[in-house]
Amino acid sequence: MTNRRRILTGIASATLTLAGIGRSLSQPFVDAAAFGVEPSSGNDQTQALQMAVDAATGLRQPLYLAEGTYIVGNVAITGALIIRGMGQVILQLGAGDAILAVSDCDDVVIEGLAFDGGAGAQPDVALLSVTNARRVIVRDCRFRGSAGAGINAYGMQGTIENCHLTDIADTAIFSTDGDGLDIERNTISRCGNGGIRVWRSESGPDGSRVLGNRISDIDWLGGGNGQNGNGVNVFRADNVSITDNEFSACSFSAIRLNATNNCQVTGNRCFDSGEVSIFSEFGFSGSIISGNLIDGGAAGISMTNYDQGGRLSVCQGNIVRNLAERSLTNPDTVPYGIAAEADAAVTGNVVEAVPGTGISVGWGPYLRDVLVNDNVVRDCVRGIVVSVAPGAGAAQISDNMVSGSREHGIIGSQWDEIVSTDLEADSASFPNVTIEGNSVV
Repeated sequence: MTNRRRILTGIASATLTLAGIGRSLSQPFVDAAAFGVEPSSGNDQTQALQMAVDAATGLRQPLYLAEGTYIVGNVAITGALIIRGMGQVILQLGAGDAILAVSDCDDVVIEGLAFDGGAGAQPDVALLSVTNARRVIVRDCRFRGSAGAGINAYGMQGTIENCHLTDIADTAIFSTDGDGLDIERNTISRCGNGGIRVWRSESGPDGSRVLGNRISDIDWLGGGNGQNGNGVNVFRADNVSITDNEFSACSFSAIRLNATNNCQVTGNRCFDSGEVSIFSEFGFSGSIISGNLIDGGAAGISMTNYDQGGRLSVCQGNIVRNLAERSLTNPDTVPYGIAAEADAAVTGNVVEAVPGTGISVGWGPYLRDVLVNDNVVRDCVRGIVVSVAPGAGAAQISDNMVSGSREHGIIGSQWDEIVSTDLEADSASFPNVTIEGNSVV
């Protein structure tokens, strides 16, 4: 029989040290064990845990789970709640398409729990589902073994921080139509299609911040030519910042912006991406890409697709070096350090050791108002290649140092064809390009 006094008041006079959370509590709380929630019993605990969640929500008191493993599925959180684990608490997926499902509520804290997908094989599973909820905090949790997503967030505002997500079949953290979601200091590895996705069903303000995460070993099991295989993928979500993250071994891009506005990519470290390391593509506007380090990978930084409306970007203060000769995931990718096409400033970057083009400016007629200034380009096959094809717009190439190019320093091209091996000497023939103050050695 449930001890009602224990449910209503907890152990108000006791101070509990919560192992793994590192904090103490001396206040009323709800003990899940009072509802028959039994750790490591081997039985499905969904009904009992749901009763405990509902009681804690109604009493507006924290809910605590004792150390152990609990088999549960589709436990609904529909009101303000703090749920924490004491010691190593594992919630293992039983029946259902989520372990915990937060919906249509505010002020939820989920802390110090481990979510385990178990043997579940449904591809639409999310270990934690959050829908239309504000001020939600998911902190110090572990997610592993999902046949779908780790965390699936729809219309979420809040924070996901200091969590570990690994062995996720699709995407570790998938946010759709977020409202200022902070994704901070998480460790993500071994995912089938994506690390973090910030998407919107229609283009519009999102305001998410992706900060200080470590993301590695992202596959592209779903195939395609860029929609899968990315560390962070932002699609139709505006005003997103991606800052101070570390990426390694992403099958396509470390960071991929698609049809975004006013996004910032700053201070990230990207190692060995399978395609373009940082990609701003397809109808983007207002991308700032600065202070990033790219070492390895098939290509460096791309701000292209002017033919699809991609324009307006700053690429400043980045280092790109040691690129591969080819992409193992996208055979259409050729090595280049930085590529820009329209309304772009490419300034103060260092590009080194590229078995292709250091800086590519325009493609065919797709060139408009690009400034390439004060860059160092060294030890590349070709230094700076500028489109001089019919219909190409204006470009200014000034005050750059181009050193040790194995073929030519500053080149004019019409698509794949080189039509000038010394664009400065031939500049009178190509009035769309201004060449001045460069050093080619």
